[in-house]
Amino acid sequence: MKSDIEGGSIHAYVRQRYEKAALQDVSIAGDLGCCAPGQSCCCGPAGDLTPEQLAGVKQLYETPDVLELPQEVTGISLGCGDPVTLAALQPGQTVLDLGSGGGIDCFLAAKRVGPGGRVIGVDMTPAMIDRARANKEKLGAENVEFRLGEIEHLPAADGTVDVILSNCVINLSPDKPQVFREAFRVLKPGGKLAVSDIVTRGPLPEAVKADLAAWAGCVSGALDESEFAALLEAAGFVGITLTPTALPREVIDEAVAQLEEADLSGLPEADVYQAVFSAKITARKPA
Repeated sequence: MKSDIEGGSIHAYVRQRYEKAALQDVSIAGDLGCCAPGQSCCCGPAGDLTPEQLAGVKQLYETPDVLELPQEVTGISLGCGDPVTLAALQPGQTVLDLGSGGGIDCFLAAKRVGPGGRVIGVDMTPAMIDRARANKEKLGAENVEFRLGEIEHLPAADGTVDVILSNCVINLSPDKPQVFREAFRVLKPGGKLAVSDIVTRGPLPEAVKADLAAWAGCVSGALDESEFAALLEAAGFVGITLTPTALPREVIDEAVAQLEEADLSGLPEADVYQAVFSAKITARKPA
């Protein structure tokens, strides 16, 4: 479903916030919401990674490959999970990352698919594309490219992608059915979708949904888990799985603190902690 807020307003606001992150080395990480400072959920640590922050990145990703990436990549990790491991990538595959940011998942995927494979990162923020391309040059990742574009209108041809990844980005879109239609379009028959994202259990208060700061922080744009699955099915996907993974209490506290206008006084505290969580989501396009 489309957001009640004007879609263009959401895109502009989210682009502004993430451009600021890209240009300022994520020194405004806490301002992005969705996680506490130093955590790796929808924001990233500023400056040099402390041992605690490095441990947080390691905890987020199941692969030790993430520790081989330079700080220019890991220091702007804006995700809430590990879609690369979830995707079980194979050598030679073509992979597309929705909302690729600084490129962390693209570079991890590139190692999995090898020189015979190809990874395409798509992001709507020019500053993020510039940063990702600079990271590509630093790493010498010849099988990775980054394209400027919106995930509702992917700059990719029909039926050309084996696997689509996304890490805490679909919740930011004001038109999620269109995102799923586009993902379905560019996947090859039998292609796979592997997503880590913030979802909810039960409806969020209208005040939260109307708060643009919460959109940039992965809160108010999150779908209910059943609606997420239903929209994937409506787009044509099959074999849909959604596995909840708990968010730490302090992550949710930080997200709620970022709400600029929402009044949560009428919502029991326990409901907030139970309503918002991360999930591993997979689906396939029929062969």
